[in-house]
Amino acid sequence: MKFEEYQYTRPQMDTLKSDFATLLQDFQQAASLEVANTAFEKIYALRQEFSTMYNICYIRHSINTKDEFYEAENNFFDQNSPTITDLSNQFYKLLLKTPYRNELEQKWGKQLFVIAELSQKSFKPTILEDLKTENKLSSDYSKIKAGAKIEFEGKEYNLSSIIPMETAENRTTRQAASLAKWAFFEENAPKIEEIFHKQVQVRHQIAQKLGYQNFVELGYARMQRSDYDAKMVANFRKQIQEQIVPLASKLYQRQAKRIGVDKLKFYDENFSFASGNPKPKGSPSWIVNHAKTMYADLSPETKDFFDFMNDNNLMDLENKNGKATGGYCTFIDQHKAPYIFSNFNGTSGDIDVLTHEAGHAFQVYSSRDIGLSEYNWPTYEACEIHSMSMEFFTWPWMHLFFEEDVDKYKFAHLSSAVCFLPYGVAVDEFQHVVYENPTMSIAERNQAWRTIEQKYLPHRDYDGHSFLEKGTFWQRQSHIFASPFYYIDYTLAQICAFQFWKKDQENHAAAWNDYLRLCKVGGSQSFLDLVNLAKLKSPFEDGCVASVVGAVEQWLDKVDDSVF
Repeated sequence: MKFEEYQYTRPQMDTLKSDFATLLQDFQQAASLEVANTAFEKIYALRQEFSTMYNICYIRHSINTKDEFYEAENNFFDQNSPTITDLSNQFYKLLLKTPYRNELEQKWGKQLFVIAELSQKSFKPTILEDLKTENKLSSDYSKIKAGAKIEFEGKEYNLSSIIPMETAENRTTRQAASLAKWAFFEENAPKIEEIFHKQVQVRHQIAQKLGYQNFVELGYARMQRSDYDAKMVANFRKQIQEQIVPLASKLYQRQAKRIGVDKLKFYDENFSFASGNPKPKGSPSWIVNHAKTMYADLSPETKDFFDFMNDNNLMDLENKNGKATGGYCTFIDQHKAPYIFSNFNGTSGDIDVLTHEAGHAFQVYSSRDIGLSEYNWPTYEACEIHSMSMEFFTWPWMHLFFEEDVDKYKFAHLSSAVCFLPYGVAVDEFQHVVYENPTMSIAERNQAWRTIEQKYLPHRDYDGHSFLEKGTFWQRQSHIFASPFYYIDYTLAQICAFQFWKKDQENHAAAWNDYLRLCKVGGSQSFLDLVNLAKLKSPFEDGCVASVVGAVEQWLDKVDDSVF
């Protein structure tokens, strides 16, 4: 069935709540394992039905945020998703106490019970209204960005379509396009800062209602982190500062030399080569056709997966007015179908986002028959291993998209992965500071960002731009608003993806088998158990960051980037 044929019906909340309550009672009072299993399966069917309608709505709303019908439905889910969280939490409470726990744990594994325990720590019915407020604030932020109208050189752009102008070969054009984009953020800063200020307050309030000192520990519980804590993450950030920041600074110096500028300014950062950044050599449909070839060649499993996505219209890739920004992959439970959303704009980012989101989609496609919605995906940092590693596993086919610029693309791709790490940990440290100090003023919050930015991104030069000098760059980062504490996951996964990159160069078959095994188990294990299963080193392990950085630096040093 094609995506446009998927039926959407708004869930009837009264009926759903009544049916759920009956099934909870059946599960609690079950006189045998068989009766408990039947109630268990029916509870999952109800949750999957709600999740399916939510995701169909979410996708259609993000494809066209101007569609009034799906705007209203999105508001409905903002208001009613916390109710499902409440019902699921009641189920988890019973699951942890059931006399059939041993049998269920043998069948489904311990990770379901770990998730249940963490969910108990992150929800009580008393926070229901606060969650609705939190959801609405996230939607308000998304709507501001989706509605961006940036006037530049007589044309109107949105936040995706302006990017090619920001990476133009002409430095004056780059600068002017960046200034136009940041003028949009400056104009909307009072609204954006107010939204985030309210989010910090409501998240702090939720944390206190749940018995936490502040939102940090709750944020970790929400992210279902069971085998590492904030201290381990702080130590990881320290490793990035010591091992990666010097290499990133060296790469920025090489970039300045390549593009012929004395000093790299903020509007130069995404322009990598004087001859122009590598770009895909064809249209979006041409890209998809080549991706089809690539995934058919990579493995039988990836061929089946990509044919399924393509044949059923489970991708919306092109940038359009009114479309939400960014890229994502989600999963439509009842159809067992991943969905890839992105905003192609003619840059190399089109290939990055396609391979990245295809990594997510391939994982959930590989693990879609496990039978538990909790296991569709692992925790986020493990999810990002699949996506970031897929970007590297597809390197042998990059010539299909970039032709004569393939070496330039690979150098840019690996360099940007290194340079991303300091920014990724800066976003994480910023969130820790903000939620540990919830009474900070908006100005103090911006100053905190600027201080952290100077620590991890010492090369960054705002060229006297008064708005950015105040510490406002973070306001463009959607994850800070929608998914608190998510961002560190990308950096942990990047270190794991570098390990796959290294292994793939040494022995492709072994590396791919490890990756495939990782994808098939979905979210049935914790992060560090999954890392172990994939035969990777934990990013928290002393020396792990240094060991992969050495291999990456060696590869980059061998490239004569002056020829690009």
